[in-house]
Amino acid sequence: MKKIMTVNPSKMCHASTILKRNDHEFLTAWFGGSAEGAGDTAIWLAKGDGKHFEEPKIAASSDESHWNPVLFRLNNEKILLFYKVGNEIRTWRTMYRISEDNGETFGKERELVPGDKGGRGPVRNKPIRLKSGRILAPASTEQGIWKAFADISDDDGITWRKSMEVAINGICYTKGERMSDRSEGSIPVSEQSFYGRGVIQPTLWEDNRGRVHMLMRSTEGKIYRSDSEDGGESWCAAYPTNLPNNNSGIDLVKTEDGRLFLVYNPVGVNWGERTPISLSVSSDNGITWKKLMDLSTGEGEFSYPAIICDNDFLYITYTYKRQNIAFWKIDIRKGDDKNGE
Repeated sequence: MKKIMTVNPSKMCHASTILKRNDHEFLTAWFGGSAEGAGDTAIWLAKGDGKHFEEPKIAASSDESHWNPVLFRLNNEKILLFYKVGNEIRTWRTMYRISEDNGETFGKERELVPGDKGGRGPVRNKPIRLKSGRILAPASTEQGIWKAFADISDDDGITWRKSMEVAINGICYTKGERMSDRSEGSIPVSEQSFYGRGVIQPTLWEDNRGRVHMLMRSTEGKIYRSDSEDGGESWCAAYPTNLPNNNSGIDLVKTEDGRLFLVYNPVGVNWGERTPISLSVSSDNGITWKKLMDLSTGEGEFSYPAIICDNDFLYITYTYKRQNIAFWKIDIRKGDDKNGE
């Protein structure tokens, strides 16, 4: 089942996140305003059952740009909403609000790591909880050479500490070098995004042996990977996979049977087109991948996916032409990976 939200109160919307509130209802969030990077961008929230979503409401706004909301469930009642605030990506701050009533209301805005500039906590994709109870938030910075890391919490999200950084060994970047000759019109991102080189916006999973892995967006035409043997404390250098990447967001989820489902744009050009957006599966811990289906094709931008799993179904949201958010529900019972409902 594919659904396009029918109500979008802002000119532009982007970078959605999704969380299941109960058996029948979802909570989604994204940022929207006149344009990416504009001071009027706000964090929007909407509830819905997948077939109908309520009118979105603003969850956070000010006179600064807002970016990349991420929803994460701590327990049956408590949900965290993370997001970035700042006109400059390289110095943005991570803010969060807590819901104590399963997403009905959210409390006051707080800074995740007071005084940090550059981005702690989840940068775009959902945190994961390890078998040990530790929470890992997939994070990155964009300051010349782009680097990824994991933010670690061993006290249920009260305090956070940064893992070692993950970078591509040997890459060079000249300060002020624009990494694309594309105009902003072809990919409507903030101009500052075209500067810098490396890996950002990881998505995480823990394998059946307790090792942790990340796939990352990159400027190098490929999705990159890194692995950790110590619960996300230290990581190997980023290395390329065979998956193409257009320097746009990706997300994956691990199902109970060990499969990985990845949503991404299979375009191997830095700042390449953000179409199509596709779903692939891996049954060998991310070593090989099989494409299952294209979710959206044709002209326009289909990007920045979020994916979760519950029982036999995947739930996916992504940017739909910067005008709306697309929602998918997909049946993934063994041997039936292609079924949409």
